[in-house]
Amino acid sequence: MKIRVLLFALISALALAPAGLRAADDDQTELGAKMEKVGGAWRRIKTQISDASKNEDTLAKLAVVKENLVAAGKFEPDLAKTKSGAEKEKFVADFRAKLKEEIEKVDKITAAVKAGKNEEAAKLVGVVDQDQKDAHKQFKKAKKKQ
Repeated sequence: MKIRVLLFALISALALAPAGLRAADDDQTELGAKMEKVGGAWRRIKTQISDASKNEDTLAKLAVVKENLVAAGKFEPDLAKTKSGAEKEKFVADFRAKLKEEIEKVDKITAAVKAGKNEEAAKLVGVVDQDQKDAHKQFKKAKKKQ
């Protein structure tokens, strides 16, 4: 009988643990959620962009990236909350302009993949990857160290 109770308690704890872990991430913004989807698709694109046999999946992932970048343009980065007036307006305008620029590059990558120019697409992926790192320095709040 005691084993059943302990087993039930263990299973219950394991079942509820993910809910507790998600609660710590509740401060996720809508922009953060969109960018997370972009990040997941982008990681797959980077690993398979040179492989022409995976072009169909790559094109699907590029569509996910574009869709979420377009949707992200409707939001403001959290860092904008620390600014006011004209400075905030310029910051948000710069953020949206950068997103638009990256969407155009994703379109070029998509065209290259459709044309079977995977090496050209791979070079563009490297450029966009570096752009992402630079943009995060400019537009994303630094993570708090725990």
